[in-house]
Amino acid sequence: MNQTILKVAGLDCPAEEKLLRKALEHIKGVESLECNFITQELMVKHQSVEPATLLTAIQKIGMQAELKKDDITPESLEGIGASKKDWIVIVLSGFIAVGAEIASYILTTEKSLIVLILSLLAILLGGRTTLKKGIQALRTFTLNINFLMMIAIIGAFVIGEWPEAAVVTVLFALAELIERYSLDRARHAIQGLMAMAPEEARVLDQNGVWQEVPLKEIQLGAIIWVKPGERIPLDGAITKGESSINQAPVTGESIPVDKGVGDEVFAGTLNEHGSFEFKVTATQNQTMLAKIIHAVAEAQQQRAPTQRFVDQFSRFYTPIMVILAVLIAIAPPLIWGQPFEPWIYKALVMLVIACPCALVISTPITVVSGLTAAAKQGILIKGGTYLEQGYKLKALAFDKTGTLTEGKPALTDVVVVSSFFTEEKLLHYAASLDTHSEHPIAKAIVKAYEDKFKKVLLVVDQFAAITGRGAKGIIDGQVYFVGNHQLAEDNRVCNAKVESVLESFEQQGKTTIVISSSKEVLGILAVADQIRATSTSALNNLHQMGIKTVMITGDNPLTAKTIAEKVSIDEIYANQLPQQKLKVIETLLKTYGYVGMVGDGMNDAPALAKASIGFAMGAAGNDTALETADVALMEDNLQKVANFLRISRTTKIRLIQNISFAISVKLVFFILALLGEATLWMAVFADMGASLIVVLNGLRILRAKQ
Repeated sequence: MNQTILKVAGLDCPAEEKLLRKALEHIKGVESLECNFITQELMVKHQSVEPATLLTAIQKIGMQAELKKDDITPESLEGIGASKKDWIVIVLSGFIAVGAEIASYILTTEKSLIVLILSLLAILLGGRTTLKKGIQALRTFTLNINFLMMIAIIGAFVIGEWPEAAVVTVLFALAELIERYSLDRARHAIQGLMAMAPEEARVLDQNGVWQEVPLKEIQLGAIIWVKPGERIPLDGAITKGESSINQAPVTGESIPVDKGVGDEVFAGTLNEHGSFEFKVTATQNQTMLAKIIHAVAEAQQQRAPTQRFVDQFSRFYTPIMVILAVLIAIAPPLIWGQPFEPWIYKALVMLVIACPCALVISTPITVVSGLTAAAKQGILIKGGTYLEQGYKLKALAFDKTGTLTEGKPALTDVVVVSSFFTEEKLLHYAASLDTHSEHPIAKAIVKAYEDKFKKVLLVVDQFAAITGRGAKGIIDGQVYFVGNHQLAEDNRVCNAKVESVLESFEQQGKTTIVISSSKEVLGILAVADQIRATSTSALNNLHQMGIKTVMITGDNPLTAKTIAEKVSIDEIYANQLPQQKLKVIETLLKTYGYVGMVGDGMNDAPALAKASIGFAMGAAGNDTALETADVALMEDNLQKVANFLRISRTTKIRLIQNISFAISVKLVFFILALLGEATLWMAVFADMGASLIVVLNGLRILRAKQ
């Protein structure tokens, strides 16, 4: 299956999409078409169809297209919405149309020469785009809104409703312009993400001189210097200096993060205080910010369930309304002998009512608003389907290590047993021995000592690792051991007091380390994986939202139970291997219907894939998680899961509100048209008002707060 992406000028509305489908779907080899109104792009999936064939077919229906050349940029989104000139033309044609109405009122007739001239001028000036698109639709026999409006305008003119035809033309053109403006709002949201990275960076050249270089020219491995208050231009790793960096544009973190040599930095984030240099690890189109922008823009192409429903609804709705309009125009005169003119007028009103624009345009704008609002909070949703389906989740399963917890052990307790040792001395000896080990627990002990006491470690002679037990070494001529409970048993240094302390820690789910000489235990350390600062409050929020919480972990039942009690997990599945986690998800799906899985995106891949929605933690800097997850949480913060659910529920509510409102307006005006109480301009005004209201309602999601 091949894919060709075309940039199509004027692709702002479902009417243009209908024309494109009519022009391309019959071409042999074309499998599917997807339109993106935000970027004005058409994605064609096909079996070996030449791009020239597609471009020629589009040109035949009077539209202009070209192959997509570059990645999405701020410039690529400029100039494709409502221009200042368009607004001036609408205002001018509006004044002329109103002039025609005033002239007909003063002259007490709509059929004078001055009324005719003013009406024609307003129609030709304000409705030139509508008439042009209507002719395009006529040539392809496509029942879109431009064709229906063209018929309504011509029909009104033929039966002598000249001023009304002019007002209808201007109002419809205004409605189209407002829709384009609404799309501009959604485009600006994406442009806002793009504008977070500067256009140039300060790069060290071969002569050791700092030069301002455009981002697109900077290569991997280049050294960039960032001053305080500047935005970081590209992704990289700090090579010199340190600073506090506001990562909110990428991760959604509200608190700046301290960074030093070796730490990752991301394009678009703000350097707050220090000055530093970093080595570029991703070019302009490969940065984390670029991937977020691409995901937001491209996710809109994946039609959410509501959008697919609306598309199918409008496909049948419009032809049915046209048939009804034809029957209303001819049935009463032919069957009951009534005059043609009033019934033709009612039929024309019906044609205007047949416009499904408010219904169709509101769904993509609402969805892209939800996607963008989530991205601003560091939540990357890989398609409108997941955004919309999120409200259905009844249960969320969490991996323990690295998800509910930090994923790395930390020293929690120090118990001194020997009267010749203090806490500082005990940790000093343990850290000096463990500095030679690469084990995570050993590193945790070394870090705890260095953070608290910051003294030089002791010299250890004849260090030796004891497989599965710990290590030993000589300090000041004396042999010392650091290791697990079993090592102390092997050395026969345990006693009742030591056993009591060890048992107490182990019942709390902590890992114990015994420091001893060859004759006695000197002290006991306890190490545990720390619960994330956000886990407890996040799970409380989820419980308040009616979500059942489940822990699925490979850890032992005692440790799992300890963590679960601290964060208020409802169900526990311990000692689970990856394939067993998958079976747990299958069981939960049978019980709850819709289940989410939150994990690290790699170790939990089978369970994440099986869940209704898979959430990857800390996807910033993790390409695998970013590519595989349905929802990528750019920061290690479980509050973002609750934020996702809120945005999903809000989006669903907005979609239901918009669809219900749009259909209700149609129904009301259908009844008014049959009763003869609705005029053409009223129908257009109602359609314009409905479009504006549903679009603005959808855009409200952009104001969603964390």
